[in-house]
Amino acid sequence: MSERSSEQRVELAIPDDDLILPFQAEQADVLGRLVKLGPVVDTILSRHDYPEPVSRLLGEAVALTALLGAALKFEGKFILQASTDGPVDLLVADYQVPGGLRGYARFSDESIAALAPDEALLGQGHLAMTIDRGADTERYQGVVPLEGESLTEAADTYFRQSEQLPTFIRLAVARHYRGGESGAKFWGWRAGGLLVQKLTREGGRGGAPGAAFEEDWTRAKSLAETVEDHELLDPTLPPDRLLYRLFHEEQVRAYRAVPLKSYCGCSRGRVEDLLKRFSAEELAEMVVDGEVWVTCEFCNARYHFDPAAFADA
Repeated sequence: MSERSSEQRVELAIPDDDLILPFQAEQADVLGRLVKLGPVVDTILSRHDYPEPVSRLLGEAVALTALLGAALKFEGKFILQASTDGPVDLLVADYQVPGGLRGYARFSDESIAALAPDEALLGQGHLAMTIDRGADTERYQGVVPLEGESLTEAADTYFRQSEQLPTFIRLAVARHYRGGESGAKFWGWRAGGLLVQKLTREGGRGGAPGAAFEEDWTRAKSLAETVEDHELLDPTLPPDRLLYRLFHEEQVRAYRAVPLKSYCGCSRGRVEDLLKRFSAEELAEMVVDGEVWVTCEFCNARYHFDPAAFADA
């Protein structure tokens, strides 16, 4: 080998990240979506100094929201909200068409510090999933009870009871050690998820539940259950290759991927409009150094106002 050829370097292309890949396994007559989250979920989780268990839970909520929200084809927003009496009493994530994600968690520091290794972060409460298609349309909301189970289990309960739609969901969240462009190495959050649903529309092979319907679904679900967390999180594993690995015997077909990004809808104007609804007593409690300060729960942006501007509001 010559000296010149020995100095040549091969640059490995990293697959696209932060996307949702819709697919269909035609043989089993199922639809699904695969989500891969890297910088987007890392941005969302790193904005707050969450304890690691809370970050993992919020990462699951963001991945689940992406999987469910991607069903919206036009304008609109999908909102996932869990309210419980557990250590995390409020968990919110939403998906804004065509691919915006954000999330927020509220928790008790004392409860998190005293948490046992196998204790659930979510206690008794409810999980609400809301579709908001805009100001001129009526919201649709589905609610299921939370009784200490995971987000995945609660979502599965919703689809079984409310939609009567056979569904499989797998979520994975972990910190990943990676290198930066300047050679620096650091830990960053990654998340992934897989959703598979049986087609039940009339006229299809799955149109009427029966032996063939159950056989197809059992086979597809068994294949989906073989997915490993590391496969959902691996930044070097292309999503289409993972789908082929799981469902190649079912004639899997991938559709156009939906790119994802982190976003926040807050602005100075929106915060000002909100403050105009507050009473003088509520505003007085927010005054710091002669100014009213408001911090966005989602992106940590801070806005300050002169209290006098709201004196006559």
